[in-house]
Amino acid sequence: MDYRSDSPQILRDFLIYHETIKGHSSATVEEYFLDMRMFFRYLKVHRGLVPLETSFDDISISDVDLDFVASVSIAEVYAFLGYLSRDRENPSRGRGKSRGLSATTRARKIAAIRSFYKYLTVKAKLIDTNPVQDLDSPKVPRSLPRYLSLEESQRLLSAVGGKNRERDYCIICLFLNCGLRISEIVGLDVFDIHTDHIRIVGKGSKERIVYLNDACVEAINNYLNVRKGIAAVDKNALFLSNRRTRISRESVHKMVKKTLLKAGLDSSKYSAHKLRHTAATLMLKNGVDVRTLQEVLGHDHLNTTQIYTHVDNSELRIAAAANPLGKYSPKKNK
Repeated sequence: MDYRSDSPQILRDFLIYHETIKGHSSATVEEYFLDMRMFFRYLKVHRGLVPLETSFDDISISDVDLDFVASVSIAEVYAFLGYLSRDRENPSRGRGKSRGLSATTRARKIAAIRSFYKYLTVKAKLIDTNPVQDLDSPKVPRSLPRYLSLEESQRLLSAVGGKNRERDYCIICLFLNCGLRISEIVGLDVFDIHTDHIRIVGKGSKERIVYLNDACVEAINNYLNVRKGIAAVDKNALFLSNRRTRISRESVHKMVKKTLLKAGLDSSKYSAHKLRHTAATLMLKNGVDVRTLQEVLGHDHLNTTQIYTHVDNSELRIAAAANPLGKYSPKKNK
């Protein structure tokens, strides 16, 4: 989707700012576009600016201008939140629960609106007052990351097989040992591989160095020996598909799901991203401090990494054991 052809100028400038100045990925910029387009479409319906019979997805936002966005009130934004939570179709939900977006999705859309108005007031200085400055965001339930145990991780590695065994084993090994994102895995080039480390291009094109342990070095070398005999169409790509082009995210997702099933693990509960969670949790459990883990995972903010500290906190275990009722048993005290 090309937002440049589908956006009014005021939104296009905002998106270009995020793409060029903030360095956000094209996927992030597209999410901003989709969120703001939905908001503007809702406002046009809410204000009676389109015929009632017009399909929501057919509403044009090309006429949205500075006067339109400057006139937005916080009451209209809260009305938009009400629409998202009650009326917006959600095809991912089951039968009978097809309306209403999750708190996480609603919070993301509010973040986009906040960012848009902050840009207009602080960066572009096109309006004097930010109408959403005091806007409350939906409370998002905090859930702990799901991860594989050490024994389950070993089972997963042992289950890798097939004609692409060396490639698939290397991919899963990097997931479990280095905590890479799937986009970082598929984006790896041959020249990113060095003797004891790899160069990663993460979110927002931010680069970092991730050091390799012995298992990863062995897995990479085994795969590279196989890759030498492949007449690659994409000569730069590290991981190749059966068509000798760069492997896709979808192919990696399918491979991981297939291997999970082969290992006897629940593929509905685990995914490629859960392998990243697994790496983070295993590192933290085995003495890696949270700030070092932040660097390894490529998190911009420490609070993103700190969710893993709640998974297996030894101090909480000690506190539970220290309770004087911890050893009380009715049978022993009869």
